[in-house]
Amino acid sequence: MRNERKNAIRQTIIDTASRLFYEQGYVNTGINQIIEESGVVKSSLYAAFRTKEEILLIYLKTAGAATDEALKAAADKHSKAKDKVLGVFDYLVELVQRKDYFGCNFLNIISEMPRDAKAVKQQIKKQKDGVRRLFADILKPVHKEDLADQIYLLFEGALISNKVHGSTWPVITAREIVNKLL
Repeated sequence: MRNERKNAIRQTIIDTASRLFYEQGYVNTGINQIIEESGVVKSSLYAAFRTKEEILLIYLKTAGAATDEALKAAADKHSKAKDKVLGVFDYLVELVQRKDYFGCNFLNIISEMPRDAKAVKQQIKKQKDGVRRLFADILKPVHKEDLADQIYLLFEGALISNKVHGSTWPVITAREIVNKLL
């Protein structure tokens, strides 16, 4: 019973911090705000986590798994390699139009991190390498995996350009370029 309560408190902290990190950023989210909005006491937070960065790493792992799953699901709706890749970009077009979309979780966080935040940067790199692998895996059966990094760069460029411009045109343009490449 006691472990269930500890796990529930821990999950409440993670859920609250994840929402805040995504909506307002890591730097702008303080421990006191996490405590207040999660409704836990400070001692419970520090019993569950040693640092705010530890909570951030869990957020990044969880968001990474959800993102990987969503991208793979978007690709798996199609049978041909070209359609799979374009399906990922179609998913991205839909995603960036959602009212609850505040940008790429990982690009948002990496822009806030100092150089010495090795664990955070490593986790973000792991997630981004997964996206690169997704494109390579999709293109391997048609012997076009050499295009995976180019497509990955278009994907990432579309995400950051969408954030800058607040519009879908960067994602749509990247999709059009990918269509021509394939």
